[in-house]
Amino acid sequence: MDQWHSIEAGVITTRIVLLLALAGFFLLFQALQTRAERQPSDNVSESTSLLGSGGLANGNGNGNGHAYGATNAPSRSPENEPGWVRPMTAPSRSWWEYIKGYSVFFPYLWPSKDKKLQLMVLICLFLVILQRGINVLVPYQVAIITDALSGDDGPRQMPWGPICMYIAFRVLQGGNGLLGALRSLLWIPVSQYSYRELSVASFEHVHSLSLDFHLGKKTGEVLSALGKGSSINTFLEQVTFQVIPMIVDLGVAIAYFLIVFDAYYALVITVITFWYVYLTIRMAQWRAEIRREMVNADREQDAVKNDSMVSYETVKYFNAEAFEFNRYRDSVNKYQGAEYKVMFSLQLMNVTQNLVFMLGLMVACFIAAYQVTIDEIKVGKFVSLLTYMAQLQGPLNYFGTFYRMIQSAMINSERMLELFKEQPTVVDRPGSKTLEKCRGDIRFKNVQFAYDMRKTALHGLDFHCKPGTTTAFVGESGGGKSTVFRLLFRFYNVLGGSIEVDDHNVEDVTIESLRRHIGVVPQDTVLFNETIMYNLRYAKPDATDEEVYEACRAASIHDKILMFPDGYLTKVGERGLRLSGGEKQRVAIARTILKGPPIIMLDEATAALDSETEQHIQDALRTLGQGRTMLVIAHRLSTITLADQILVLHEGQVAEAGTHEELLALNGRYATMWRRQARVSKALEQAKRLSDKVDRLRRESKDTNSDGEVSTESSSSSSATSETEEDTKRKKREASRTGEP
Repeated sequence: MDQWHSIEAGVITTRIVLLLALAGFFLLFQALQTRAERQPSDNVSESTSLLGSGGLANGNGNGNGHAYGATNAPSRSPENEPGWVRPMTAPSRSWWEYIKGYSVFFPYLWPSKDKKLQLMVLICLFLVILQRGINVLVPYQVAIITDALSGDDGPRQMPWGPICMYIAFRVLQGGNGLLGALRSLLWIPVSQYSYRELSVASFEHVHSLSLDFHLGKKTGEVLSALGKGSSINTFLEQVTFQVIPMIVDLGVAIAYFLIVFDAYYALVITVITFWYVYLTIRMAQWRAEIRREMVNADREQDAVKNDSMVSYETVKYFNAEAFEFNRYRDSVNKYQGAEYKVMFSLQLMNVTQNLVFMLGLMVACFIAAYQVTIDEIKVGKFVSLLTYMAQLQGPLNYFGTFYRMIQSAMINSERMLELFKEQPTVVDRPGSKTLEKCRGDIRFKNVQFAYDMRKTALHGLDFHCKPGTTTAFVGESGGGKSTVFRLLFRFYNVLGGSIEVDDHNVEDVTIESLRRHIGVVPQDTVLFNETIMYNLRYAKPDATDEEVYEACRAASIHDKILMFPDGYLTKVGERGLRLSGGEKQRVAIARTILKGPPIIMLDEATAALDSETEQHIQDALRTLGQGRTMLVIAHRLSTITLADQILVLHEGQVAEAGTHEELLALNGRYATMWRRQARVSKALEQAKRLSDKVDRLRRESKDTNSDGEVSTESSSSSSATSETEEDTKRKKREASRTGEP
């Protein structure tokens, strides 16, 4: 009897220690939480503004590098990185504030317009609740079977009914059970809806962002952010079907042990749960930094690989294959180093979790075994205790995994979240009207603009392009020629003055309707990796084959396309790399001809063409320009001699204006550029003629003896040089008489 009293005293002492430990743990947790709240956050990566405070009022200062031409976009300081750049540290805000930020995704996750999907969501939630009840009934049924077989409830008998009920509950129980499988099947269309809506919305959002964003972006980073729609789904599913049910299971377990057993079992479960969750969260927070390092290394690895593939030609031009291989190898090594740390910390956390749970299980088993020996409870309850604890161990063991997966999903989706927070800087004004018809009358009135407030790109720019006329823009790099095009196309908003099309301020009409009336042939044409026909029809999807052929004939590319093995079905390759520069340019011209807009902007559209093809293109463009307003950026002045007006831009202003003849007579900047290009052209022509003559004479001298050959070549070279000098002097005398180069 003294032995049993000693055991009972030990049990009571254990209970008191557990109670004091629980109280101490609670006070410790409160103290740590209060301390964490009082500590100022040193991390600002999650709270800094997405656009630098130094940006322009109209949003024109959101890029880095060259904005266009030779004009620099505003630079970003390190503390004003764009939101879509990968976050490098853990969030400094509370978890509630952090999760609140994800509310921007909720409209895309909830099927508000589909009643059928809403019903499926409700059914899934009902099945989750039903699974919680099954989790309680399974250990209870095990207790009934055990008591029936042990004879504690009377004579031993075969528990046919309880066993059948137990099997039925086990069929329904768990993620692989009937209820879990049914819930997973019903959730598939809901998950697909969320992924589809979120992915399409993010794709549309990126396209809606203004040019300043795209000039400062890193393509690999943005593409990676766009591919994180599945991470949002993972986050939603883990929280809805794993974390919340697990928390409910723990609450039900505490209530179950309190009612079916006694308060001491509930206390043990509470202490286990507290320490298990507390240590898991602490270790998971520690692991978050390590895992974030691995995720960032993985993103950097993808970015290096993507940038190298996109810049394939540049790599080949500079024989930089070895450099790129080493750069990629370094990124892989960095990723694997971070991966090792993650795996090591995971195993450490698993061991810690298992140790805490086993200690709690040991205490609960000692208490239950003692109560069985003194006939306070039946053996069935002891078995049900083991069964229930085994059921709890699974969700608790995966709690760290769930926590890690949720953190991983949130980290992966951070850039998509920040991407959604980026807003376009050039948008339609409220009440903007549609520009239904366009004659092509263009006016720039005292236009002021700057990519960076420290340097003005345009100041006080005034000019008028009448309908059906051709206006050419010339001048040195950085003079503002390309900026004029981008402002007219509304890639940016002006800082002062106005731009009018047919007496409508371009900011008073919708961007879509304005751009519908403008055709652009850029200096560097980028084509889709599709067929030539696809790229041509991109301007007019409903165009007939004959319309496409006619546009290609006008651009002098039709016959060339027919010479390809697959004709118009030829794939052009990534960015059109399978076509030559001249072929790409002519395809772009044909595409603009097919669109047939009243306003056409040509950014040195014939720069990549040979002389013969250029003449054909000039004829085609003159035909195209009839009845249309054409704006041309020209570097080769010989291509714009027939323009109705030529504007010489210098430091964002019109330095000279007039026709070709008027500007030559003015003998200013344009005349200087004309003479310089003429001298270069004539020098190249003379050098070519001299080279051809020397080659011809050398071929003729092959039949002579060595002495004669040397004499012939010497006299030929001397004669050719003398003739060239005489030609040059004669042409200079003629030029001085005519006043032209």
